[in-house]
Amino acid sequence: MKVMKAKKQVNKMAGNLGLARRSLIILISAVVVIAVGVFGFIRPKTGGSGNSNSGTGLFTVERGDLTISITESGNIKAVDSVDIKSKVEGRATIVSIVPEGTNITLEDVNDGKVLVEMDSSKLTEQLSQREIELSTADASFADANESFLIQVKQNESDVTAAKLKVEFALMDFHKYLGEGIAGEVLDKMVSDPNLNPDMTSLINDPNSLGGEASKRIDTLRDAILLAQGSLEKASDVLKGTQKLYDANYASELELKSAKLDVDRYTIQEKAAVKNLTLFKLYDFHKEARTFLSDYHESKLELVRTKARARAQLAQARAKLTSADARFKMQTKRLEKLHDQIKACIIKAPAPGQVVYWSSTQQWSRYKIEQGVEIPEGYKIITIPDASKMKVEIKVHENWIDKIQLGQKAKISIAAFSDEAFTGKVLKKAPLAEPQRFMNADLKVYPTDVSIEGTHDYIKTGMSGKVEILIDELNDVLYVPIQSVVTVDKKELCYVKVGGRDEKREVVTGLFNDDFVEIKSGLTQGEKVLLNPPRWTASETNKETTEETKKEAKKETTKETNLDGEGKP
Repeated sequence: MKVMKAKKQVNKMAGNLGLARRSLIILISAVVVIAVGVFGFIRPKTGGSGNSNSGTGLFTVERGDLTISITESGNIKAVDSVDIKSKVEGRATIVSIVPEGTNITLEDVNDGKVLVEMDSSKLTEQLSQREIELSTADASFADANESFLIQVKQNESDVTAAKLKVEFALMDFHKYLGEGIAGEVLDKMVSDPNLNPDMTSLINDPNSLGGEASKRIDTLRDAILLAQGSLEKASDVLKGTQKLYDANYASELELKSAKLDVDRYTIQEKAAVKNLTLFKLYDFHKEARTFLSDYHESKLELVRTKARARAQLAQARAKLTSADARFKMQTKRLEKLHDQIKACIIKAPAPGQVVYWSSTQQWSRYKIEQGVEIPEGYKIITIPDASKMKVEIKVHENWIDKIQLGQKAKISIAAFSDEAFTGKVLKKAPLAEPQRFMNADLKVYPTDVSIEGTHDYIKTGMSGKVEILIDELNDVLYVPIQSVVTVDKKELCYVKVGGRDEKREVVTGLFNDDFVEIKSGLTQGEKVLLNPPRWTASETNKETTEETKKEAKKETTKETNLDGEGKP
């Protein structure tokens, strides 16, 4: 036998608490102490023989089918919706907006229908300045790029010229000393950079020299030989002229001329010898060291040239990088400004009905309307997809573990009370949402239940009631939920036995808003109180203590009487 679920809830607050744990039964029962007067609405579903005894405050324990479900109310929203937000930085004023409730068609979307227009005057004023800044940055980048390319070529030329100087200086050194001697000197200086080569040993061994130095020595020696030959010839001529003069065959002038030639060639011989000596002592050392120094200096200059080239190239690259960064920054700023101006015009992104965001939020900070200034990122319009709707409810923490995705649900909508809808549990939140305003300790879980089918007349924001089917119990005992009380963590029912109320411990099972399953402690046909006494633990203990005192007093009186009878 199935039980008809009572249409009237025992109490709305108790229903919101979920009635999910046995520990809550006494709380709910306390709230519904007036059930005695109105218990007539609690009855089994059609076909059951059990009933409550009207006027007596009793209910006959029945066996039948019991539907376990949870009923919650919530708001209807679209499963999928397109949210339109302000993308203008800072704050922007709404210049125009389509009326709320406007239906956007697919044709409107294709035609780019404007939904919202924001004030873009301040942004437009910045456009010319940004374009000038971009042109300046572009010119700076072009100049830096050309300078960089020029510097690259200049560095190549400078390094090549420095390398040629090294090569030519080495050739001059080889040319002066000869490749053999020059190579030996350079090898010694490579092994010991601080070595000061001694050129005396080279000049003292003329045969070891080659190149220009050897040629100079040969020339100086030849000059000495020529001077000596000329002097010897002039001396012979003087001797002959002297004899002729003595024999009166030569004149005195001819004799003087012969003597003059001897003197001249004597001077030439001395000069040639002096030149050779000076060359060996000074000129050779000077010229050899000069060529060697020129070679080393050219190598150092090559190092300096390469270093200067690297530094100049780094400076040119830094200027180019900086100019490139400025150009890109100005480009992005201009593009961003264009995007911001473009963002002031919001076109229809999808078909559907226009709903102002402030209409869906009770505590919205900004009311969406023409002339309102809103910040960036604030939602202006939401366009729900009417083909898929859902009811957003909040499930008490005691029930949430029993809610599973895909569970079937019955849905009623206040605006269409004559029509029944079906759905399934679509989503449940993993974290609780505290109900701070009503009860800080009350935890509820946002849960979405889909509405099956497409119903164009269902609108976002309507109120709906959802009954989620948890379980179907077949052939079980059940009693009204207010007939069970909890005392000292024990669940009790008061059974009418004869003319007295018998307190009996029971074991309960699942329950819904009206009835609770009785697993043991009662039998079918027994009558239970609909409004049992709500004893607290302290009152129960007090009652037990009083009864114990009375029993102890009786025992004491009995013993006293026995003692009196035993006296002589």
